[in-house]
Amino acid sequence: MSDDETIPAPARARPARRLTIRDVAQSAGVSIGTVSAVLNDSAVVAADTRRHVQRIITELGFEPNNSARSLKRGRISSIGFIVPDLGNPFFAAVAEGIQTALVGRDVLLVLCMTGARPEQEEYYAKVLRTQRLDGVVYLSGTGMPSASLMELARKGAVVFVDERLPGVDVPFVAATNRLGARGVAAHVIAAGHRRIAIVSGPPRLWTSEQRLAGFREALAGGGLDPDGAVVFEGDYEEASGYAAASRLLGAAPAGERPTAILCANDLMAMGVIRYCREAGLSIPRDLSVTGFDDIPSSAFLDPALTTVAQPGREMGAAAARWLLNLSGIDTAMPARTEFETQIVLRDSVGPVAGA
Repeated sequence: MSDDETIPAPARARPARRLTIRDVAQSAGVSIGTVSAVLNDSAVVAADTRRHVQRIITELGFEPNNSARSLKRGRISSIGFIVPDLGNPFFAAVAEGIQTALVGRDVLLVLCMTGARPEQEEYYAKVLRTQRLDGVVYLSGTGMPSASLMELARKGAVVFVDERLPGVDVPFVAATNRLGARGVAAHVIAAGHRRIAIVSGPPRLWTSEQRLAGFREALAGGGLDPDGAVVFEGDYEEASGYAAASRLLGAAPAGERPTAILCANDLMAMGVIRYCREAGLSIPRDLSVTGFDDIPSSAFLDPALTTVAQPGREMGAAAARWLLNLSGIDTAMPARTEFETQIVLRDSVGPVAGA
């Protein structure tokens, strides 16, 4: 090599171009819309096509750019969740289900807790209506529709979960409350109980009405007078279960007090159990108790609570998927919107003493 020859500088490596959804579509021999549907887990794609596209995605090493849609829209997608509180483990499970459905979809969840107060439900519905949210999952704690909620519903981006409101025609995700309540009450009746009291949920709530109806149907089916059962109106909080037990058991002679109490949720059943423990009553020897929801702690009570399970996480996820579809964020729809309840038999129900 002569002295005047120079060694060329090494060529700078050019960064590889980021793969796009168009590249995947061309390699798979399908449309861009088909690839998008596969990425969004839409049920409209045939199983063979889905597997083929997923194989091409893996082979190419394609990674979806989840922020592209948000940049195009000029903002992050967001949905609201209006809920009474997260102290109730069932409500917390619904919230977890909603969040699970949003993972990987570049959607922000805005949480609004109302304390089951009408003015707070109206306030949050108004706030969310005036913001640039894509939709709202609504779990009412009052059973009363507000003017702002009606306006949200008219925009077509509201989904109810667990509770529905009269006069508001929007998609609704729920469990078979009535059937579950009927089943657990029938189990109590089959154990020989005839003096049965009920701690119901708050008035006007759909779940409260459904569960009370199920209890009454079981009483009638067991040859008991459904109108003769003592009903204490609770509020789904533990304190109201305690107050109900105090009223139902405190002053009544042993031969007249109920031998079983059907509670419309687990928290109120926990209040009944707490009162019985303080009053020296044994469960289930002196009193049988049932709940509803099957919150995690119900299995660890002493005795473990017989209850009705409903899948809060799955319900929340279904509501979120439905809302994402209504809002045009995703093409997927939930596979189901009504979920079966299941009777969970544990130790808090036993035969009538002396039977």
